[in-house]
Amino acid sequence: MSSSDAYSSPAGSGGPAESTPTSWWQHLTSYHWFVFSMAALAWLFDCFDQQIFILFRDSALSQLKLPEGANVKAYGGYATSIFVAGWATGGLIFGSVGDRIGRAKTLTITVLLYSLFTGLSALAVSWVDFAIYRFITGLGVGGVFGLAVALIADTLPDKARPGALGMLQALSALGNISAGLVSMLMANLITNKVVAPEGAWRYAFLIGAIPAFLCVFIQFRLKEPEKWVKARAAGKLSGVKFGSYAELLGAGRWRRPALLGMMLSITGVVGLWGIGFFSPELVSEVIKTSLKAKGVGETEIASQAAFYRGLNGIIQNAGAFAGMLAFSFLTQRTSRRFAFMIAFIGALASTVMFFRMFDSMDKMWMSAVMGFFQLALFAGFAIYLPELFPTRLRSTGTSFCYNVGRFLAATGPFTLGKLQQMLGEKAVAGIAKEDVVAQAAARLEAFREAAQWMSLIFVLGLVVVYFIPETQGKPMPEDSDTPGQ
Repeated sequence: MSSSDAYSSPAGSGGPAESTPTSWWQHLTSYHWFVFSMAALAWLFDCFDQQIFILFRDSALSQLKLPEGANVKAYGGYATSIFVAGWATGGLIFGSVGDRIGRAKTLTITVLLYSLFTGLSALAVSWVDFAIYRFITGLGVGGVFGLAVALIADTLPDKARPGALGMLQALSALGNISAGLVSMLMANLITNKVVAPEGAWRYAFLIGAIPAFLCVFIQFRLKEPEKWVKARAAGKLSGVKFGSYAELLGAGRWRRPALLGMMLSITGVVGLWGIGFFSPELVSEVIKTSLKAKGVGETEIASQAAFYRGLNGIIQNAGAFAGMLAFSFLTQRTSRRFAFMIAFIGALASTVMFFRMFDSMDKMWMSAVMGFFQLALFAGFAIYLPELFPTRLRSTGTSFCYNVGRFLAATGPFTLGKLQQMLGEKAVAGIAKEDVVAQAAARLEAFREAAQWMSLIFVLGLVVVYFIPETQGKPMPEDSDTPGQ
């Protein structure tokens, strides 16, 4: 059997009838809604905590102990790489555990892990312990996506699955927007001298820990999907392995989709975490440069920078919410491959445009366009990846594709930092040391140029799309499938 045989079954052989005129949510019972809500909240608060880190990493690192003469932006890239590496490790560990002991149990563990260590990040005193907390937070963060997706895919009816998974990913934008609101709240507190500028990031991390921690107590009511329970019982009798990377990556039929799914995910993750989620730094620098030219005081500059970082996050993720819903709509009416192709082309064009042209607040709309296309890809990952693997490997395979590539993707922020530093040093070489304004402008241009070069990763995504199997309208694959069935 070839590796593509698992996807050759016709739509009428038990698969999801995606052409049905009824809306996906009309197929859900009250318990289905409960499962969807718990999975969506786990992922929403996960993204909330991620975004808190993105918005406040520079503020945190500027106040923590760094090596003498260290570049804050470079260390922001290092901290992000460490966080993403923890994410990848957690995805590998908890994806497999979820297939072995259950999606619901493991999801609760991961949410508890990332909420606790987001809170502990607020207590960091040096960049070293901050990075350790971020790595452990990443372990929990990495496990959530594959588990939440597998839980929904195995619990909800087939007719509801693509729409529900697209909505799961779209709702993550609300978590990101909430983090933007926290940033704007901190700006207000700084302006009113309730919070000192140097301590605002600590309060933000503490706020990020609370909602997810409270969510844990509700998740104890989750039951394991009946599909997984039956498959697990049958597996014990037959001796088939659950959550096995040897089974996933061995010589069998699941290796090719696993590797292609991983490559597809790498391009989206590097594009978002290595480039797109560094948009707050550009916005912040544009604001600071503008205000310094007007002679505004340091406290007001810190307040305005925090405010506009938050506003940028809200605008970027409002675009992301629309993009993920649009991807979900398009992929069910055309094909998975066509939707991915449109999203990759749009992500390349909009990312280059943003980092090349953004120079004032009236161009903030560019952030929404970039968010629309970059995050649309992630709705595709939620819908597409679980369609590649059987029940016994669904959490493992989805987590592998979405997370293991982050070991490579973790080099994205590091590469951006190094490339920006190299281009920056070259740019300021001919500028007098006392001309601080000119040096700052040169470094900002180097940052723009580095981000534009990094955007070429989306071209690789287009290449991978050519090779991935089409799954639209086909049943979820299982080991018992036979060629031509």
